[in-house]
Amino acid sequence: MADILPLLEEIAAIGRIGLTYATNVYDRERYEQLIGLAARWYGQSLDIPPDDARERLALDLKTITPKVGADAAIFDSDGRILLMKRTDNKRWCMPCGLEEVGESPAHCATREAKEETGLDVRIVQLVDVFTRLPSAEYTPYTLVSVLYLCEVTGGELRSSREDLGLQYWHIEDVPEWHGAQQAQAIAAREAWRNWFARR
Repeated sequence: MADILPLLEEIAAIGRIGLTYATNVYDRERYEQLIGLAARWYGQSLDIPPDDARERLALDLKTITPKVGADAAIFDSDGRILLMKRTDNKRWCMPCGLEEVGESPAHCATREAKEETGLDVRIVQLVDVFTRLPSAEYTPYTLVSVLYLCEVTGGELRSSREDLGLQYWHIEDVPEWHGAQQAQAIAAREAWRNWFARR
C-alpha cells in the first residue's frame, strides 16, 4: 500500500495556506474541510483519534522555524549570470523561491528556474547554503537559502508574472541587487569557473 502521509501533509498545508489568505466565509469553510479530511485520514493511517491527528498536522503553527528556499545560478558561456528584475522592489536576483511542502531544495531550484525563466536546467553542484536574518527591508523571518549551480538543458528564455525582465549580466555591472544576492552570485561564479574549466 502506498504511503499517503506525504499527500495528507500537502493537503493540510493547502488548507492552512488557504485559511491565511481566504477573504470570505465560504472559502474558509472549504479550507477547514480540507484540513479535517487530512486529519481524519492521517488518524486512520496511524490509528489515532482525529483530534490528535489534527493537532499533529498543526504543529508547525506552534513551532516557528526558518523558511527554506533555493536559488538557481545560471551562467552563459561568457560567464554572465542570468538575473530577473523583481516586480516587488525592481532589483535584480537569481531565479529563486521558497520550497513547497514535500519538495527538496534541488527540485525547488529547478522548478523556480522553469517557472521564472522558461528554461529547463539540471543541477551541476551545490554552491553553498546561506542564511538571511530578519530585516525591515525584506522579511520578518529568517531565510535559509540553498544555492545551486545549474546548466541549461532546454526550454526557451521568457519572462513571467514575477519579473520585469530577464537578462544575463556581468556581476560587476548589475545596477541594484536584491538582498544578499550579489555575494551569492560571486560564490556561484567561482563555482562556475571551476566547473567550466573541467569541462
